[in-house]
Amino acid sequence: MDLSNIKTMDLSEIIVCGMFLSILGLAYTAYEDAPLVKKIRRKRRWSVRPINQKRKDTGHFHNLFKDMATVDNEQFIKYTRMSQTNFYKLLGLIRHKLIKWSRREPISPEHRLVITLFYLSQGCSMQVVAWSFLIGKTTVSVIVKETCEVIWNVLSSIYCKQPTVEEWKKKADEFYRQWNLPNCCGAIDGKHITIQAPKKSGTAFFNYKKTFSIVLMAVCDADYIFTLVDIGAYGSQSDGGVFLESVFGRGLESGKIKLPANTPLPNTDIDFPYYFVGDEAFPLKPYILRPYPGKNLNQEKQIFNYRLSRARRTIENSFGILASRWRILRNNIIGEVDNIERITAATICLHNFLRISEKDAEQLVYCPSNFSDTAQGNGHITEGLFRKKQIDNSFQRIGRMGANNPSRSMIALRDRMAHYLSHEGAVPWQWAHISRGSRPE
Repeated sequence: MDLSNIKTMDLSEIIVCGMFLSILGLAYTAYEDAPLVKKIRRKRRWSVRPINQKRKDTGHFHNLFKDMATVDNEQFIKYTRMSQTNFYKLLGLIRHKLIKWSRREPISPEHRLVITLFYLSQGCSMQVVAWSFLIGKTTVSVIVKETCEVIWNVLSSIYCKQPTVEEWKKKADEFYRQWNLPNCCGAIDGKHITIQAPKKSGTAFFNYKKTFSIVLMAVCDADYIFTLVDIGAYGSQSDGGVFLESVFGRGLESGKIKLPANTPLPNTDIDFPYYFVGDEAFPLKPYILRPYPGKNLNQEKQIFNYRLSRARRTIENSFGILASRWRILRNNIIGEVDNIERITAATICLHNFLRISEKDAEQLVYCPSNFSDTAQGNGHITEGLFRKKQIDNSFQRIGRMGANNPSRSMIALRDRMAHYLSHEGAVPWQWAHISRGSRPE
């Protein structure tokens, strides 16, 4: 039909032309919006890659792992970061979530767990794991993703649950017994976990260290067990953004996370709130004590800073143990941000699971007594072995997390604690440390 002669058309021809164009437009729209019914797949060369068909003959799980489990327990511990007792305890907790059904022989729950632990503990790439276990790289990626998610979903409600008011009180008592700081529920800090630049993320994950990262913020108790955790904030956030936007930061600020009511400091009638200790990166709050800034401080303030620095070793140890045992956190992790968050969450759960499971064990394999810092009766601290295996710059500390303009009431609260630590709450060795001007131990 010649549309150039539309002026000479009669009415019926114009109507037919309009209907034709409408139908054509509707058909094009339906084509654009319709989902692909059949995806065009490239023809696969093999159902299973020839080298992977030798999995049961030469793969890690069927040979190396099984041999370690039967004849070399020391290597089993290095491989999985745990004793055989705790390995099979862990497997018993998550096995039902790892069972898969397939026309071909599926990879067993035990096999899946070993693959995931190897990836997390050795910090190697997915391709190295695939070569080691003679499994496709994509299959390894799926297994690690699913297993980490299962570990978090199952273990978090048991080993990472938020403490109750009574449990906070017990943790504060233990903190006072071990680290000589009253009313302290734990230590708080954060670390950057280096990642490959996410697609189309701009500078959202680009931090002040000129790397891409997500933030792991956590609170730990005196036994190096994580009690509050927030994972996944943009590495570019600063000036209090990460802490104030974190789940437990909002919970503490709003009062949803309930700490015990104010109680008198030991040997006094001075009521004082329960709190966490943080470094200079954190804001001064009723529930956070941070050091005095500056260098030319009087003796009372120096002692306060020393005692806080000593107590903050707990979170340094917790992060140090975590990164030393689960070396994936020391690498530039490649993957989707959601998957990296799952990986990080799984390491936190595994850390707590092993710390709690070994509390009353005769043999400590995850964190032996000499692996973390040990406080002596005279105040001296023996540094743990994890410090000799110091983590590299990929597990970086965070920058400033809060404003440096506290209210007068907060300053007065800190001054009250500083006065207490120099008088009723003094410990015999603190004067020697301050007078010789050494780094606080």
